[in-house]
Amino acid sequence: MISKVLIANRGEIALRVIKTCKALGIKTVAVYSDEDVHSLHVKNATEAYHIGEAAPAKSYLNQEKILEVMLSSGADAVHPGYGFLSENDDFARLCEKNKINFIGPSADSMNLCGDKMRCKEAMLKAKVPTVPGSPGLVKDADEAEKIANEIGYPVMLKSVYGGGGRGIRIVNTDQELQDGYETVTAESIAAVGKSAIIVEKFLEKTRHIEYQMCRDHHGNTVHLFERECSIQRRNQKLIEQTPSPVVDEAKREEIGELVVKAAEAVDYTNLGTAEFLRADSGEFYFIEINARLQVEHPISEMVSGLDFVKLQLDIANGEPLPFKQSDLKMNGYAIECRINAEDTFLDFAPSTGPVPDVTIPSGPNVRCDTYLYPGCTVSPFYDSLMAKLVTWGRTFDESRLRMLNALNDFYIQGVETSIPLYKTILNTEEYKNGKLTTDFLKRYNIIERLEEDIKNQRNDKQIEAVASAVMYSEFFQSKIKSSNTTNSLWKSLMD
Repeated sequence: MISKVLIANRGEIALRVIKTCKALGIKTVAVYSDEDVHSLHVKNATEAYHIGEAAPAKSYLNQEKILEVMLSSGADAVHPGYGFLSENDDFARLCEKNKINFIGPSADSMNLCGDKMRCKEAMLKAKVPTVPGSPGLVKDADEAEKIANEIGYPVMLKSVYGGGGRGIRIVNTDQELQDGYETVTAESIAAVGKSAIIVEKFLEKTRHIEYQMCRDHHGNTVHLFERECSIQRRNQKLIEQTPSPVVDEAKREEIGELVVKAAEAVDYTNLGTAEFLRADSGEFYFIEINARLQVEHPISEMVSGLDFVKLQLDIANGEPLPFKQSDLKMNGYAIECRINAEDTFLDFAPSTGPVPDVTIPSGPNVRCDTYLYPGCTVSPFYDSLMAKLVTWGRTFDESRLRMLNALNDFYIQGVETSIPLYKTILNTEEYKNGKLTTDFLKRYNIIERLEEDIKNQRNDKQIEAVASAVMYSEFFQSKIKSSNTTNSLWKSLMD
């Protein structure tokens, strides 16, 4: 049984894993870079070890150094969180070789999931529908162009080693394809040191809907319902919610059965996510498996009543799932806003630096997973995600209004944040009515509407300031007139 877990990560996800381990009486080992000496995950873990410089390649991506800490600390398991080494099959294999329990799928399964082309082939064999496109890797831009003309523009050029929205380009013409092919290849090589490109039909007006899947080492497989993740920027998610406005019980069961087939097709164990694109006509197309705990897992926890990290630990311990699919029910509605340190008006450029003060929202059915505290620093070396703000309600609108109130209560001093953007989105009629698409920001001119909202807020503040000035002016005039003040003093006060 797992007794000590090393968390090969940082920030809010490291804190999230520590919280469940503490509740289960499991010791935790934190690792940290020069940049994270004063971070909360270092303070909250049972023990902590320095692993290198701020740059991820010299710390959180340094497999040998992390292995060294695992062995010297006596950790018998490792939780990779998300990002960094979480979907690196070489790291999973390194753990397996050293008899350290990797809390996730096997290295072989992860390798298969990470290769988009092989994974797609496995899905086709399992009769899980996939997006039309190239039957295999394309050898060069000319072959990609030929396939694009066969299936019709627009198409996506995708690196099979991409992830998190990287290594993807949407192209509409032969010339854009030729230029984009070089860019996607370069991005993939820069990110993971290798490149292999596939071509897929770009489906317009789509929704991004994913399913949480769960499988133990005894062959028991379930899905833990869907999450709507359509509101994105640059193919990276901003707001997630569950349930999806377009998934009824019959569709949930239909796609859920496909998810179970997908997990079995790649011999997946532990928790993972099967991601789909939903065409405007209603068809679902499998796109990939994320072989890790998702950033947005808290909303699924809120509606299922399950602790996903505990579930991961139980599966890693070899325990069978304690429930069947028929035992699982959705309860209520949950929304997550990713609070990023970004300047929305500078094309979401990262905003970094000290955070002198911060106020974290709280209250009934409000959850905030974050590494922030007064006096902390948002580092330029890591992802811009500072917090995950989650609300639950009996109805969608109750959850939405609770989120708006929580966003109003969230105060972060020192850096630009995505909070104003989310207030605008949650107040739009399109969002309220569930008209969600992966191009939501562009389709509904959200940035322009945000600018208008900010302008109106400034005008409202100016009106309030003028009203206050008038009120106090009238108050002082009445006081002065009722006194024996001289005319000269009255004039100087009014001036």
